[in-house]
Order: sequence, then structure tokens, then C-alpha cells
Amino acid sequence: MRLCFRSFLLVMLAVMILAGCTDEETEVSSKDNEGSGNQVTLTVYSTVSNEAEQNAVKKVVNDFEKENPHIRINLNLPGQDYESQLRIRMAANDLPDLFDTHGWAKNRYGEYTMDLRDMDWVEHLDPTLEQIFIDEKGKVYAYPLNQAMDGLTYNKQILEDYNIEVPETFEEFMQSLETIKEKSDGEIAPFWFDGSTTTSFGQYYDQFATPLLITHPDHDYRDELLNGTFDWEPYTFLSEKLLEMHEKDLLNIDVLTARTYEQNQLIAQGKIAFVMRTVPINVIKELNPDIELGVMPVPAIHQGDSPSWIGGERHTLAIWKDTPHPEEAKAFLDFLSRPENVKAVAEGTSLSAGLTNAKADIYYQPYFDKYKEIVVEPYFDRIYLPNGMWKPMGMSGQELLSGALSPKGVTQKMKSEYLRLFEQAGFD
Repeated sequence: MRLCFRSFLLVMLAVMILAGCTDEETEVSSKDNEGSGNQVTLTVYSTVSNEAEQNAVKKVVNDFEKENPHIRINLNLPGQDYESQLRIRMAANDLPDLFDTHGWAKNRYGEYTMDLRDMDWVEHLDPTLEQIFIDEKGKVYAYPLNQAMDGLTYNKQILEDYNIEVPETFEEFMQSLETIKEKSDGEIAPFWFDGSTTTSFGQYYDQFATPLLITHPDHDYRDELLNGTFDWEPYTFLSEKLLEMHEKDLLNIDVLTARTYEQNQLIAQGKIAFVMRTVPINVIKELNPDIELGVMPVPAIHQGDSPSWIGGERHTLAIWKDTPHPEEAKAFLDFLSRPENVKAVAEGTSLSAGLTNAKADIYYQPYFDKYKEIVVEPYFDRIYLPNGMWKPMGMSGQELLSGALSPKGVTQKMKSEYLRLFEQAGFD
């Protein structure tokens, strides 16, 4: 027994020594990397997800490194793990040199970001983004790689074949879904959700909450939402309508099991009429070069109201205020802000540019131009819900359609979570 214990101690001691050596070797390697010839490595985290977006960012990174051989970019693209990884690093106050604020430049990451007001590109910031990136004291929180204008994507040919006008109200939208179901004999999913994840349900609740609760003057609850007095009863409408769509077979039959990767194939095959997001057209065109998609603002819910774009901040880069390499990080943003790079990144992500010194030639631009008079409203969860509440919104869609919650049950769950987080964090 004593020999076993001694053997155990020897093994543990060896492991500790090896661990210590490994840590020391890693530290020396890091120092050598940055010390020889003033070599600097910038760690960059981004939420760009699909291949086209990633390739656009990787190209501009490679071009920067060629022009600045003393600076290496360590690009990290964690995908769905991005938010959890950044939260861990925030808790440790050890953020990447540059990171994507993905809609939370002020409210979540603001205290960690460097003030960028003195950078030259700020004068070219699109005016529609000023309220998102600049506070009342003039601090500039992040650099916009592009900007979002979300609504719904639709198959243009399907609407033309069935003589359907692009809906401007929720009532017209419901009528369009019923027409598609009837005339396609169920061969086309009128409104498609990848319900195996919470994302598209979250998009539905988040985007339709704005015309329901914000944009109409007689149904404007923004003050109540911000001060914690909102009673949530009006929110039930969204769940009632989503459940109605499900019961009338206006959603895809496999709504609760459908996976995200299936969406592009089905759109390319003409099997989907509407989806609750702006679809990356480059991927669809590779599958079906003849496909024609359109984008539309979120339909109005209340009589007399107008449709709304939902958007603002999409992909960004903020500089960590405590980065050991502030000048190199700024040099990277300066490089990104050159007109040719602004254009390339925006086009690679199929979104409008965040700066006015370049205009992206993107597939959806004619639709953005068509609806240019429509106001772009900020994402509902980023402004009016404490800590975003994105996951509860998405999960409630799954629970509703599976029968675990009623429409009023969804509202009660949202209210309880809202009050809990409001009391915990509140709003300034």
C-alpha cells in the first residue's frame, strides 16, 4: 500500500514538472515571437460564420500581413461558441486585441472597448450607425465591417407565379402564406424555420416585436420596457400567430427538427417561400444560378403603421482598451477602412458597407434602395431586453410548437425572465 502511494506521488510530481515545463516553453515561444524583429501578434475574434464571409475577412487579413510583415493576425472564428468564449474572457478581463461586438458595442462590451473617435475613418461612418457606435459623450465604440438591414427573404419566382404582392402588413403576410400552401398543394413550405436550434424562432420574436411594441404611436411601449413596468400581455400576439401558422400547416412540417444546413438546399430547389432572415445569396447562387430572391422589411402589425427594417450593427471590430498593441490594432482598422477594403468586405458578407467612402455592389442593393425611405429600427433585444434574452426567446418558440407552453405561457415565461434579469442588471 505504501509503495502504491509513493508511486502515485512520483507520477503526480512528474506531471507537475512536465506541466511547468510546458507553460514555460509556451511563454518563451510567445516572447520570442513578439520580440524578434519587433514582431507583433494581434488576436482577432469574429462572428463571421459562412464560408463566403470568412473568405472575405481572411483575404483582407492576408493582404494586411503582406503589407505589414512585422504584424501577424491570429484570426479566430469560434462560430456558435463565440459568445460563451467572450463572456469567459470578459470575466477574466483578458479580451482579444480586437473583437466583434456583434450588436452589443455599447451595452455589453462598452466598458472593455477603446475610444476610437480620433481615427480618420470616423468621418465616413454611415449616419444610420451613429446612434449605435457613438454615445452622448462622443466615444466611438467599434469599427463597422458592414451593417445589417434585416427583414424577410422570399423566393421572387414563387410570389410571381402565384400573383402575390410583397406583403406590407402582417395580415397580408398571413394571406400570402395561405395562398402558397393552397396553390402549391403543400409542395412548398410557405414559412420555413430551422427549429432544431433556437435561432430562427429568436429572429421571429425579435424582429416582429418591433412593429408590435415600438413603431406605432398607439402601441409604443419603449418607456415601459426600459423602466421595468411593461406588463407583457400584448406580446402574446406573436405566439398566437406562430401557433396559428403551425396548426394551419403554413410552416414546414419538420419545423421542430429541421436543421440550418438544410435551408440553402431547399431554397435553391424552390421549396421555400419565406425565411425570417437575410439569406447569403452567394451560397444559394452556387447551388442554383437561376434562383431569384428578394428581401423585404418586416410587415407592419398595427393599422396605419409602416413596415420596418430591423438592423444596425452586424459584424464589427472593437479594440480592447487594455491591448498591449494599440498602435498595431489601429493600423489594422486603418487598413480595413480603405475604400477598396470596405467594398470587398461588405460584398463578401452580402451586406451594405458601414462607411460612406465606398458602396458595395451586392445582390440585395436594389431592394435596399427600393425601401430606402423606411426607417431602420435597432434589434429589439439589444435595446429593450436586459442581457438580450435571446435564448429564452428562441426556446419559447420550440416550447410553444411542441405543446409544452401555450401562447400565454410563453408570455409569462418571458415576463418572469425579464423581471429576473431586470432586477439583476437593470438599465442605466
